[in-house]
Amino acid sequence: MKTQSTLTQLELARQGVVSDKMKQAAATEGMDPELLRQRIAEGTAIICHNNKHTNGIPLAVGKGLRTKVNANIGTSKDDTSIDKELEKARVAVAAGADAIMDLSTGGPIDEIRAAIISETTACIGSVPLYQAAVDTVTRKGKAMVDMTADEIFEGIIKHLDDGVDFITVHCGVTRATVERMDNEGRIMEVVSRGGSFTVEWMTHNNAENPLFEQFDRLLEIVKPYDATLSLGDGFRPGCLADASDRAQIQELILLGELTQRAWKAGIQVMIEGPGHVPLNQIEMNIQLQKRLCHGAPFYVLGPLVTDIAPGYDHITCAIGGTLAAAAGADFLCYVTASEHLALPTVEDVHEGVIACRIAAHAGDIVKGVPGAMEKDIAMAKCRKELDWEGQFAIAMDPEKARRIRAESGVDEEHGACTMCGEFCAYKVMNERKTGGLGTGD
Repeated sequence: MKTQSTLTQLELARQGVVSDKMKQAAATEGMDPELLRQRIAEGTAIICHNNKHTNGIPLAVGKGLRTKVNANIGTSKDDTSIDKELEKARVAVAAGADAIMDLSTGGPIDEIRAAIISETTACIGSVPLYQAAVDTVTRKGKAMVDMTADEIFEGIIKHLDDGVDFITVHCGVTRATVERMDNEGRIMEVVSRGGSFTVEWMTHNNAENPLFEQFDRLLEIVKPYDATLSLGDGFRPGCLADASDRAQIQELILLGELTQRAWKAGIQVMIEGPGHVPLNQIEMNIQLQKRLCHGAPFYVLGPLVTDIAPGYDHITCAIGGTLAAAAGADFLCYVTASEHLALPTVEDVHEGVIACRIAAHAGDIVKGVPGAMEKDIAMAKCRKELDWEGQFAIAMDPEKARRIRAESGVDEEHGACTMCGEFCAYKVMNERKTGGLGTGD
């Protein structure tokens, strides 16, 4: 018989056990631990936490929970600074990110990942295939397409051993799905890095994707860590014209089938989603994912609702993310102003997290997440009383709000802002109650 320490959170939940991780995550969410257990048991919620992430705090994601926000960071060949990525990690968490994905492809990748994991208690994700590909080229002197299946799985084990809480694996990128994409005539084809690596590998080797073909092997590797499989969307649309096509939907169908296989093995799963999607298709995409993937938590990149806003894609992401969260998305991956242009700066990371948090919170109000609307009511009351310190305390970005107020030159503790001054509607209505209407006092 398995002991509690050897069972996964999904297995424990199915046995009616409320684990310490469930209790901790439920307390953070303000949720009844038993309700969280029930949702984990049915697969509509997850506890994202690798057993080896000793300084990490279990993160609950899914049905009835606050919409979570992820920040992508990581080096590239052109910028390999560990210090810069650590600063981005600190800034992202300070701005309210619930999770960080390290997507490093340049420099000492192992050291960078270890430093990021030790730097914060936040949930950590990664895409092990990136490093497997880089190591194949830089350390082994081979072409990326000459990676072996064993080397791909070894890369996964390395990340899990380091304590990564969730790994993105592109198991739905198959030869059949590639054929659908080719027949579809996509403009952007594959924009997912992991997806493109996999398609190139399959084409060169005339072979099936090992992560799909050897999915049971993947499950066996993941289980001892109790990490979460984030089933990646290798065929996510990279432009509006490619949204909701046959390749994207075929992959989603496969991910739904793989979800059931993972659940049977006791492995927790979330599904990754698009991408660039027109506003009027977002709700349909969320509903379709929930239907095909049996209610598993949905983790979306954006969605971005237009292709023509480089430099402002944190805004296009927030617009789409708001509608996605309201429609039932559980986890939003931020996009920064540098998307499509460059590696994000520290300030880009800060602004991207705040924009994504705004989208997540707006969606939570629609979903009726406990405590969401109360924050807005509290802000309204502080504004009514011209309570600036109270407003700053509730604000998404207190420092920016405080700076803008200070730069206005107004130093009154309960004075109006410089837009309306003495004609401030709040002041007028407050004076009406005290009998001072029209006096200017």
